[in-house]
Amino acid sequence: MAESSAALSLTANNASPSVSASTSKEPSRAPTPANAPVEKPPDESSKLRTFLGILRRFVGVSDLAAIRFSLPAQLIEPIPNLEYWNYLDRPETFISIGDPDEPLGRMLGTLRFWFTKDLKYVKGKPVKPYNSTLGEFFRCNWEVEDTSPPLKHTQTSTPSSSATSTTSDKFVKVSYLTEQTSHHPPVSAFYIDCPEKGIVAKGFDQLSAKFTGTSIRVIAGAHNLGIFITLKKRDNEEYQLTHPAAYLGGLLRGSLSVSVADSCYVTCAKTKMKVILEYLEEGWLGRSQNKVQGVIFKYDPDNDSKMKIKDVLDKDVLGRIEGSWQDKVFYTLGNQPFAKSSKILLIDLNPLFPVAKITPSIEDQLPNESRKFWGSVTNAIVNKQYSLATSLKQEIEEKQRQKAAERKAENKEWQPRFFTGALTPVGKPDLTKDGEAALNGLHTDNFKLEHNIEYGA
Repeated sequence: MAESSAALSLTANNASPSVSASTSKEPSRAPTPANAPVEKPPDESSKLRTFLGILRRFVGVSDLAAIRFSLPAQLIEPIPNLEYWNYLDRPETFISIGDPDEPLGRMLGTLRFWFTKDLKYVKGKPVKPYNSTLGEFFRCNWEVEDTSPPLKHTQTSTPSSSATSTTSDKFVKVSYLTEQTSHHPPVSAFYIDCPEKGIVAKGFDQLSAKFTGTSIRVIAGAHNLGIFITLKKRDNEEYQLTHPAAYLGGLLRGSLSVSVADSCYVTCAKTKMKVILEYLEEGWLGRSQNKVQGVIFKYDPDNDSKMKIKDVLDKDVLGRIEGSWQDKVFYTLGNQPFAKSSKILLIDLNPLFPVAKITPSIEDQLPNESRKFWGSVTNAIVNKQYSLATSLKQEIEEKQRQKAAERKAENKEWQPRFFTGALTPVGKPDLTKDGEAALNGLHTDNFKLEHNIEYGA
């Protein structure tokens, strides 16, 4: 489950690569003093012991994410939280959701996107990015081939031989804008747009985290109602995708891992179609299996009472899902048990890696744009100047506290620039005129923006 601006966001150490826009003349990092001492990087076990020592102070705390405690730089991955947390590790699966003419095909496309959106979990190990600051924002494009093959959605339709990609020379642009809209609680809003394919996604990212003593349980916060996808070319069908709980384990054995053992849902009220996904983490003798199973069925949006697979009547079932969310996921058509049906490949994650972003050049970025904002800290960490990086990071955190105190003294409420409210409309943020302008600029590769009237940090 990807959540932005949280004190315990989980990322991966081989984060998706980014490429600068063609106008870039320098790397997207601010200069750092060259005379700062270079320090020996800590090994993984040392980092984990330090991290665990800090966490033990918070056993029993109801929400670690709300505390936003500060970690030393050597424990942090030099990636801004807003840059890393997006749901487009494989954008080609996103842009293809609306392609099928049949509703079941579109739901299967939504599920294919679902299993690729957090590929970073599958391909990397958990680490910690920067905490986002109030008013910080990130924007980028992806340009990807429109290559996701059609999925078989009726008994007579042609099945795909692969769920990866086919050859194509057609590229489609997807644009992404996200902003940290609230600091207490830490919440960010995001907006994804692909005008060519008529598909939009938006939502609020917020998490709640609790340390149990052996693992960290991460769930969606109160303002995070999931990802809302709208298919404009399909009569504005809207799909709501909720997040399951995730667990960061392996703290005691020195090998961090992300697991999922919960239920989540995909619903489309217009087509009256729903999916229940159940993640099964532990198998016999406690062996991790990373298994997921699910059911696609017809439901009543006005009486949405079925929350477990066992509650769904066979007569309502349209298809079933089964596989490993870290390997291959399959589906079947019809209401027969999975084992008695012909299984079809939905997605094979093994050959897939996160796709590169296209970001504005450093000269086109504003002071509160993620890469520029954290540039000096990033540069210091990359150069193994950890004491300097920690000092620079603490300066940023202190300035944010000062700004917050000034606003409180003046009885001023922070207003996001690109989104209409810090926490509203509920679950589905709307863009301001500046937000629409920023997104349109991304569509046309025009990255120039007016400076903010006020900065949050």
